[in-house]
Amino acid sequence: MSTSSRSCAPWARTSGGSPSDVGREAFCLDAFKTLGLNSTADLEAVKSAYHALVKQWHPDQFSDEGMQQKAQQKLIELNLAYEEALKAVQGRPAAIRDIPLPEAKTFARHLYESGHPASALRQLARTSEKDAEYYHLEGQILTALRQYGSAHQAFRAAVQMEPTNREYHRAAFQAAKNYQKHRKWPYRFADWANGLFHPRDREKM
Repeated sequence: MSTSSRSCAPWARTSGGSPSDVGREAFCLDAFKTLGLNSTADLEAVKSAYHALVKQWHPDQFSDEGMQQKAQQKLIELNLAYEEALKAVQGRPAAIRDIPLPEAKTFARHLYESGHPASALRQLARTSEKDAEYYHLEGQILTALRQYGSAHQAFRAAVQMEPTNREYHRAAFQAAKNYQKHRKWPYRFADWANGLFHPRDREKM
């Protein structure tokens, strides 16, 4: 299946800063290129290439600290490329639950810490397993996305699974305060304006 500008990243832009079909198509092609594929690759080829490259670039494969950092950045690049390639071949958001919980948390944390909370949330959703750490990370990501009510629920789930964890209790307490605070109209307007002019993540959910 050939790529379509509609299936490419909505925030891909030309050097002039305005969206264009050419810019979006180029991003899709770069996504396939990152995976070592051409734009006609099918779903199985995309998944196979992705898993092989993730194994090749896993930080545990390297003892040098510099190479480990490079590998972490490569994993972020591969996950973003994988997501876009899946969108291109499937014509819908990628949310395939085909990776173990530890990998989902690792990929999601890298994306979250790199300023891509929307992609981090999608990566986290790719596993059907959930533990307390999963919910705590989900709460952090949802907070970054200003989804305070959902973040509070996630932190509460983490506390319920590990009731003796003080860090989770503190996070749940702070999330409750954030939720109550941002339900007020002035803060709701401020969140909207801040998200409009200073988006944390340029990708669309």
